[in-house]
Amino acid sequence: MMPADTLAGFFVASLALGIAPGPDNLFVLTQATLHGARAGLIVTLGLCTGLLVHTAAVTLGLAALIQASAFAFAALKAAGAIYLLWLAWQALRASAASAAHAPPALTAGQYYRRGIVMNVSNPKVTLFFLAFLPQFADPARGALAPQFVLLGGVFIAATLLVFGTIALAAARLGKWLARAPGAQALLNRLAALIFIALAARLALSAR
Repeated sequence: MMPADTLAGFFVASLALGIAPGPDNLFVLTQATLHGARAGLIVTLGLCTGLLVHTAAVTLGLAALIQASAFAFAALKAAGAIYLLWLAWQALRASAASAAHAPPALTAGQYYRRGIVMNVSNPKVTLFFLAFLPQFADPARGALAPQFVLLGGVFIAATLLVFGTIALAAARLGKWLARAPGAQALLNRLAALIFIALAARLALSAR
């Protein structure tokens, strides 16, 4: 059984990491600002589903394979960067469309899938889990796999708390900005710039 103080320390560290600016919380921020709290919360659920994949990868040893294989790492990076550029293009199209009429809203499933793809296609998250989770696991307590699963669950709980708060706050900001003429088009352009910057950051990142 993992000691309560270890879990508490891991939870606090996870909260701090969730608050630190990064691709995922910026993604929640932009989606909630543009499309409201519901979109931001559903994207958050998608991102956390992606964290389940990363937890499983660490538990099953797939993360070590990605770390060892330059091709696997580059392939995931390319997929993630292309997806972010596609989101930037969608945001720019929405910006142009908003000048004439409001673009159709995405479904809950589409927002959810966006969150999953955004998280899973970032190999840096898998490598982060590979480096972060073992620091709080101890072979003396028994098998490592159950410990990794528990730590992954705690990390996801912290992420839900932080990203959910970001989504609700950003949605209020979006409602306030929406009262200004042309604000929706400006927000879409800003979102596109953020996605392009994140794509460049991911494409240029090293293992």
